[in-house]
Amino acid sequence: MMDWLRDNVWAAWLGIAVVLGLAELATLDFTLLMLAAGALAATGAAAVFPGLLWLQIVVGLLTAAAMLGAIRPLLVRKIHHGVEMKTGSQHVVGRTGVVVKEIHPDSVGSIRLGGELWTARPFDDLTTIAPGTRVEVMQIDGATAVVYPVGLPLGHHQGELDRPDSPQADAKPDSDPPR
Repeated sequence: MMDWLRDNVWAAWLGIAVVLGLAELATLDFTLLMLAAGALAATGAAAVFPGLLWLQIVVGLLTAAAMLGAIRPLLVRKIHHGVEMKTGSQHVVGRTGVVVKEIHPDSVGSIRLGGELWTARPFDDLTTIAPGTRVEVMQIDGATAVVYPVGLPLGHHQGELDRPDSPQADAKPDSDPPR
């Protein structure tokens, strides 16, 4: 057995690399994968210099250290710190929709958001939001979207401010916008 191992040191290093690689599947930390890369480098050194065990160990250790210091941090940052995946109803937070049924502070209304109809209430306790108004979803409370208006109602035109019977007539600007 010792004669075979002495003649096939590369196979022992390859076996170590495989075991470390398989163990990495259980941890997903990339540490064992970097050590497996060092064992693979030692496999190459053993194939080229079969009698120099010290050189194989040095090559394996240097490779593993380089992988742990340079490659692993990049992999960890790329894999574990990517864009956060939102699941469930949280995927709608930050999206905009349109009010379908008026939203009052004391009762819920509804919005159309990406083809779906959601019950909605205003973000604050003072705002009433008219149908046709674009709103942004600030949070989800149970099955209700908590929204804040981000624009005027879709049917609203600047000319409506000029009509004396318009509820917005009080808010008429001092000067007309350029045409």
